Amino acid sequence: MKRIYIVRHGQTYINRYNKMQGWCDTPLTTAGVEGAVEAGKALHDVPFDIALSSDLKRASDTCDIIIKHNINKDELQHIASPFFREQFYGYFEGLDSEMAWRMIGGSHGYETRQEMFKHESIDTIKDWIKEADPYHEAENAKEYWARLNNGFKMISEMDGAENILLVTHGFTIRSIWAHYGDNIPLVPGPKNASITIMTMSDKGEIKIPSWNKMHL
Repeated sequence: MKRIYIVRHGQTYINRYNKMQGWCDTPLTTAGVEGAVEAGKALHDVPFDIALSSDLKRASDTCDIIIKHNINKDELQHIASPFFREQFYGYFEGLDSEMAWRMIGGSHGYETRQEMFKHESIDTIKDWIKEADPYHEAENAKEYWARLNNGFKMISEMDGAENILLVTHGFTIRSIWAHYGDNIPLVPGPKNASITIMTMSDKGEIKIPSWNKMHL
């Protein structure tokens, strides 16, 4: 049985300014660094066997900060992979979040993302993002899960790794909640530097026993 501690990266400038941030990247704010430190302290006594993160800098930096506080810090290898990147929002990258979500959901009767997340499946929303993107370059559900599932396959093949740190992104964590959680509400979403615990059995069965916590 593998136990994966999924942490959302610390706050970034684009988070602070409430803009869409998928594959575009901005640095951690001072509060973002402090949040990563707090997550590191909360996870200090978990003897991680390996540390994984998205290859985007905000996630990779958060992961490195958490590692510095871990009991196994001198032995931990950090692998940063594009498999664990955030949803790609295409044309909407960097736009004001509320405006972007209205453009995505407006034609379907939704003015806010909160209403969408309450009433629509996460995969429907992903498909709407690509549909609304005038370039149609944003990821739809099929493209997104093909990428993330490669990451889960990589985790499943890590022999001897039982306690795993994974630093990734808000919409990705919501997506994991939606697919593998037992009726986890998607509103509110995961806080910056929050901890979600995912288990993966030897047969690949995934469960979410704990989510959106600031402490274990």
